[in-house]
Amino acid sequence: MKIRTLLFVTSYPPRECGIATFAQDLVNAMNKNFAGNLNIEVAALEEAGKPANMKEIPVTYSMNPFDIDECIDFAQKINENDKIDLVCFEHEFGLYGGEYGHNLLAMLSLLDKPFVVRFHTVLPYPDHKCTKVVSLISALAAKVIVMTRSSATLLQQVYHVPAEKIVHIPHGTHAHIVEDVDALKKQYNVEGRMVLSTFGLLSENKGIETGIRAMKDIVKQYPGAIYLVLGKTHPVVCSREGEKYRESLEQLVQELGLENNVRFVNNYLSLKTLLDYLSLTDIYLFTSKDPHQAVSGTFVYAMSAGCAVISTSFVQAREMLEDGAGCLVDFNNPEQIAACAIPLLGNPESYARR
Repeated sequence: MKIRTLLFVTSYPPRECGIATFAQDLVNAMNKNFAGNLNIEVAALEEAGKPANMKEIPVTYSMNPFDIDECIDFAQKINENDKIDLVCFEHEFGLYGGEYGHNLLAMLSLLDKPFVVRFHTVLPYPDHKCTKVVSLISALAAKVIVMTRSSATLLQQVYHVPAEKIVHIPHGTHAHIVEDVDALKKQYNVEGRMVLSTFGLLSENKGIETGIRAMKDIVKQYPGAIYLVLGKTHPVVCSREGEKYRESLEQLVQELGLENNVRFVNNYLSLKTLLDYLSLTDIYLFTSKDPHQAVSGTFVYAMSAGCAVISTSFVQAREMLEDGAGCLVDFNNPEQIAACAIPLLGNPESYARR
């Protein structure tokens, strides 16, 4: 039996971005489950203005998606590779050059191989150009994949993609079982404390200041509570404005007198360390400011770790918390976060891992 080859076109580690992490996790999981029956390769998308990374397995191609000529050359290389049976493109508008990632459309129009596209974001109120690009990408693809029911509905109703072409596959996650949470808290220097946390690459859109402001009311009831802000500043943000946002958060902590109740873990965390932090978390805060965000890997990881979740009302949160599995709050509303967190912290059985 011929072993099929699947090529992922995506950002990929060592690049630091959410889709790179998602792609690596997906490739690792598929290799584990389909070992010997499926060969997986990666075409790593380069960052604008940065040199290509060294190719290491499973990366077999490196491509600059901001150079239209290189996009065309890449399509030709794939067409000439008889071993590749299917191509999967991870799509986010900022990953590809041209208006609304128009370079991707040029590449796809020249591709002879069958391909699928996974849309990580589906905008609910697109302008004409955005609608056209997404509709044409969908028309060319064998299937389009989304991770929420809302995104599937938008593709049908706004972009006029036929329902039979759309596949809904929810965002996956990791299994990480911890038997002794108290020991883990001791290991990470939060022994005996109620832990709230947020993680991800920092940018203003994350709304971390809302979680910090909520702590002002939370610590009045629970002085020992601590809020862990896990993750370094997003590399794109850091290259553009340095640590301006993180410094503003640190200043806010000082102004509110929360130095003993807010801790910044300014690192790009390994998967094990990240899952450890989530396992010792009592309440996870998702404070994003973007109501149109379709999915969040950080949100799903927290849910799978068994944390109680308090989240702003973005698309995926509304779908996953609709049965009462967590609390939905308005955007930029620290008072609502505190009002949800305080009763939870007072009733540990309500959020205890089962």
